[in-house]
Amino acid sequence: MPDSPSNVASEHAPSTSLIWAAMAAVYVVWSTTYLAIKVVNETLPTLLATAVRFLVAGAVLYGIAIRRGDRVGDRPTRRNWRAATIVAVLLFICGNAGVAWGERTIPSGLAALVIATVPLWIAVIDRIVFHHRQPPLVIGGLVLGFVGAAILVQGSISGHVDTTGLLVVIGASIAWASGSLYQRRAPLPRRTFVSAGMQMLIAGVILIILSAAAGEFGHIDTSTFSRASILALAYLIVFGSWLGFTSYLWLLRNARTSLVSTYAYITPVGAVILGAVVLDEAISARTVVAGLLIVVAVAIIISAGGAARAAAARATAASDAGEQRGPELEPEVALESAGGPEQPRLAQGGGGELQADGKPA
Repeated sequence: MPDSPSNVASEHAPSTSLIWAAMAAVYVVWSTTYLAIKVVNETLPTLLATAVRFLVAGAVLYGIAIRRGDRVGDRPTRRNWRAATIVAVLLFICGNAGVAWGERTIPSGLAALVIATVPLWIAVIDRIVFHHRQPPLVIGGLVLGFVGAAILVQGSISGHVDTTGLLVVIGASIAWASGSLYQRRAPLPRRTFVSAGMQMLIAGVILIILSAAAGEFGHIDTSTFSRASILALAYLIVFGSWLGFTSYLWLLRNARTSLVSTYAYITPVGAVILGAVVLDEAISARTVVAGLLIVVAVAIIISAGGAARAAAARATAASDAGEQRGPELEPEVALESAGGPEQPRLAQGGGGELQADGKPA
């Protein structure tokens, strides 16, 4: 596991205004990616457009990142490429492309709300697979979150949205959670941007193959491609995969992770608002209730995770002082690595603590 970014923080602490500017970029950009995907799907083949997005974003990112940093000691190996392939399949193929596919038939705001359950799935999988014990407050958050998800599913069954599309997005959220947990232990390059570029390149190649297998190549008619869809695709490449992603990585090295991870419940709210304002997507009372439950549940899990981490730190301090140590709690779920389709390598987070004067601890 590579060193925490907080261990290599710059001596010159960024200003509070710069930190909040980066947070605003993440909030706004990742709130709009669901809408952009919806616009892309209007006239562009879903799998092919997603493949182009990742090929372009990954090629540029990898081409720049591979020439920087430890080029000798951190050169990608076959083992790294295998691990990157597994992560790419879970995060980009099943996760991101799954969301794009599901958004062909369900509102973008609803897709965003379903993806807000990713931290809940991470906690469940972490408990079942890795036997990490969670505090009671986290369990309460899980129950509340699944109630919200159940309300969403019930709405689709009653005919408000397409059931298949909704189930695809739910499956995508589970895949994203699984990939996020795997990459925490995966043998990937230490250089975050190199790893991210590798994953996007692999995802782009696989999606090209899937697009051909699905027969999208035989139905390409460039005359039907709208300017809005092309611009939305460019937006996803430049802002979704580069600006939002790089801002998030920078924040993980310069601000406390509990602050950064608030994107997990801010962006779905923004996506719902944008879907209603721009695409005239209806917001039913059921959607509002479900969204509020999911948002509150994620907030509870994040807060409880921080409390558990603080308790573990106090127990460690007591042990170092020669006192009796209480029962050990499992580490906080790495929520900063999930919840959005733009984060292929965020589980290496750490970051300092944002103080009143803007200096990291």
